[in-house]
Amino acid sequence: MARIFQIEKKCPQTKARTGFLFTRRGIIETPVFMPVGTQASVKSLTPEDVSGLGARIILANTYHLFLRPGHELIARLGGLHCFMNWPRSILTDSGGFQVFSLAKLCKIEEDGARFQSHLNGQEYLLTPELSMEIQAGLDSDIRMVLDTCIPYPCPYEEAKRLTELTHRWEERSRLAWQKNHRESLLFGITQGGMFEDLRRYSAKVITSLDFHGYAIGGLSVGEPHDLMLKMLEASIEELPEGKPRYLMGVGTPHDILEAVSRGVDMFDCVLPTRNARRGTLYTSFGKISIKQARYKDDDRPIDPECQCYTCRNYSRAYLRHLFMAGELLVYRLNTIHNLHFYLCFMERIRNAIRKGHFEEFKKHYYERKEEVEC
Repeated sequence: MARIFQIEKKCPQTKARTGFLFTRRGIIETPVFMPVGTQASVKSLTPEDVSGLGARIILANTYHLFLRPGHELIARLGGLHCFMNWPRSILTDSGGFQVFSLAKLCKIEEDGARFQSHLNGQEYLLTPELSMEIQAGLDSDIRMVLDTCIPYPCPYEEAKRLTELTHRWEERSRLAWQKNHRESLLFGITQGGMFEDLRRYSAKVITSLDFHGYAIGGLSVGEPHDLMLKMLEASIEELPEGKPRYLMGVGTPHDILEAVSRGVDMFDCVLPTRNARRGTLYTSFGKISIKQARYKDDDRPIDPECQCYTCRNYSRAYLRHLFMAGELLVYRLNTIHNLHFYLCFMERIRNAIRKGHFEEFKKHYYERKEEVEC
């Protein structure tokens, strides 16, 4: 079997590590943040923009692309890479989370998740086999098994039932993938709700299925931050050292730092792009809201330390003007900045681990966030 993941350097004080993830379309340095291109587009940016910011992998959404324009159409047009003109790696989720969160009248059955489209009300049954078929049509490089979404809070017995159903769905996903999708990588997903024993149990079961990598799902769904970290630790302790670990849908720079400290290698989240469209921007000192009146005549860039296109060319005053006027350009400029911040943040994390300074980097980051944004 071709090499899939290689650990490069470990932090002696924490479980943080750097490494390389190998896909058929290139090598990805880890820890990595994957910009979210839900509907074959990172909102407001071109693929050239995203590539120029340094992204080597993006995430696309199986649920949305299945409903519109359809995986069969995308397959006829050469797959998702050709369809959106993105030559680098793509990870597709299974569609399960969106079925639970967006679809109408979702009903969980042994065979799959029955739901009505949020677009037109049409009924579908998303099975593990169909999820694999859709992702094959998209021709993604990393594919995710179909899992259930355990709500928070959730009683123990219900969390156990859904966790065990997830295990059966994942085994079916693996069997479907083995038949005709072996050119891609397949990641399993651990569940377990907010119960440590179920988290450990799920990680052990999923590990026994021998996936290329392992995702930790069902976190950051409304639970307290300390509980999220406790469940994350329980899951990771049962996962193999030599395979990539992916924390799904998380998160903030703070969450990423804490998860990297615990041995996570991969992240995705809509926060940098969604917040950009809402006027919330990330800086080395914390977040700012460009809508605030105090930026009306502020001639400084968003972050004086940032070298992104937006910060090199535009002032806070101009960005605030665009936002208040409803000009579309502000979405692009804000998104360029926020994604640049996230991708550079990951690069600084990797460099700190390589140089043996990760703990110092983490401490310095928290200290700077305490400074007052002026």
